[in-house]
Amino acid sequence: MLPQEQRIFVVQEHHARTFHHDFRLEKCGVLKSWAVPKGFPPNKGVKHLALETEDHPLEYADYEGIIEEGHYGAGIVKICDKGTHEVEEWTQDKVVFRLNGSRLKGRYCLLKFKRGGERGWLLFKL
Repeated sequence: MLPQEQRIFVVQEHHARTFHHDFRLEKCGVLKSWAVPKGFPPNKGVKHLALETEDHPLEYADYEGIIEEGHYGAGIVKICDKGTHEVEEWTQDKVVFRLNGSRLKGRYCLLKFKRGGERGWLLFKL
């Protein structure tokens, strides 16, 4: 396994049925994934909904292209940021991490959103 500071993250614009950003963090050989409809919060104090999705293979971190109609997630996928991340805390209900990308830098938190159902999380900058 790679040292923690070398684990990757990627944010992909996903022009699917509804536009959103796919946020992916490498953990245990896969990309843990969330759909973020409003993108990353720009400032502290701003919280955005993040819906947990299925894990993706690590190779998907480099994917840009078109997912054909009739397939899950059909639409255009484009990488908007990629880099490394360091995890400070990862529990069932909370993930605190630092991003070092070309656009996104700094500490963020994903927090399980009780009213958000099984998949709902809140994403915010620390």
